[in-house]
Order: sequence, then C-alpha cells, then structure tokens
Amino acid sequence: MLGVPAPTAAGDRPAAAPPPSGPIRFARYAFGPNRLGYCGPEASQELFEQATGGGSDGALRHLARDFEGAWPYLELIAEANGIPDPLDARVVDAYWIGNDFLRAVSPAALGRNLEVRFRPRLRADGWRWMAATPEAGAVPVHAFHVLDVFPKVGLLRTGELDGVLQIMDSCRIRWGRVLERDGDWLVVSAVPLELGAGKLRIGPARAERIRAWWDGASFLDAAVAGDIISIHWDWACERLDPDRLARLIRFTTREIEIANRSL
Repeated sequence: MLGVPAPTAAGDRPAAAPPPSGPIRFARYAFGPNRLGYCGPEASQELFEQATGGGSDGALRHLARDFEGAWPYLELIAEANGIPDPLDARVVDAYWIGNDFLRAVSPAALGRNLEVRFRPRLRADGWRWMAATPEAGAVPVHAFHVLDVFPKVGLLRTGELDGVLQIMDSCRIRWGRVLERDGDWLVVSAVPLELGAGKLRIGPARAERIRAWWDGASFLDAAVAGDIISIHWDWACERLDPDRLARLIRFTTREIEIANRSL
C-alpha cells in the first residue's frame, strides 16, 4: 500500500548513529533545494559542511532564518507548543516528517499565518480555497506547503501541469528503499507523485538515482540495500525507522487528499 518498502532484516542494518540536533537535521532536509537555488541563502556549501561536520549551532541558526518557506512554519509550530526554539528537534521533525506537535497548531493560527504570507499573492478564488484548508484538516507540515500551497501560489495556476507535477514530486519529502550504491549515488526504489483521472496520487515504486555523498561526506551514517531513506529533491536526507516512515506516509496522504479537493 502506498509503496511501503519491505523491511530490512535487523541483522543487516548498520548500527544507527546518535540522532542529530534540530539545526543539523533541518539543514540536511533544507540542503536539497538550497543547492539548486530554490530556497534559502546562497550558501549551499556552508550548509552542507555544517550539516555533515558536526555543525555550529549559531551558524546553522543564522542560515535557517533565511529559508523563507520553512522558517515561518517552524515558528508557528514552536509557538503553538510553547517551545521557544523553532529549531528544537521535535519542531524540525514535525515540519519535515510530521508528528503530534502539529495538533497544537489551531486552524485559526494556521489561517492567520497563511493570510499574512499568501493572500496578497492569490486571486480571490484561490485565497478562498486556501483559507478553508486549515478547517479541512491541513497542518503546517512540509507536505502541506508542497501539495496545497505551492499549486495555488506557484505554477499550477498557469495550467502547465506536467512541469509542476515534477517539481512537486521532487520538492515533497518522499521515501525509498535502497537497492544499491553506485559511487556517490544510491539507486533506490521510490514512489512518485502522479496525476490520474485529474487527481494526485502516489504511484507504484520505480528505480531512481539520488545523490548521497559529496567529497566523501554524507547525511547518512551508513546505507545498505534494504534501508529506507527519505529524499528531498535529488538528495538522500536520512534513514527512516518504521515510525518516521509511517508518519511521513500518513501526513503525505492527508495533504494529497486535501489538495485533490481543489483539482
């Protein structure tokens, strides 16, 4: 169902590294679009070095504030949960993957956030739909921004669905099972976003190559065939345990269902 990969035998897995800090984990997910110039400051090499070399907390915090798409959502999640730090590890996890911290963000709070950021950029009909998404169950997870905000604020309004669908698929956090390593790349079986009968859906898994190493450094502590990893654009972000995989699938599915109401 939904391309859920088969698990790897526990004995075949490398021992997991200690979990990274919130700022480092944020950087590992933010790097994919940043290196392509889509979001954040022009500092992709610094971002990568910080995310793979232990990271300076102050430097990463400075860089994170310049991610104009993600940072307001992190602030919203943190405030709703009474957490002073938008880069708290739990807040970062809520935004990129999805967790119970999103429940604390009321529809009214999310609605105010969307109105300030996006109402000036939308036609009246587009804003009416977006304004209704919090009451329809939308939450400030990355999948919401990609699947529900971007299509209205971005290129989907032009009618060029093929190009936009490819961008949405690359930009969403997707999951895949490692098949093999190919130099600095991994061949993975990943699930694509498709458009069928006028609706978005998760398609059958297919093989693709994604980048995992750069000058010998990687966000992955290790990767063996059968590991389940998260992917942002063309970059491997982290290994996913069963809990994170289940949450990523659940929140992605939820936002697809909301997005489909306007297609």
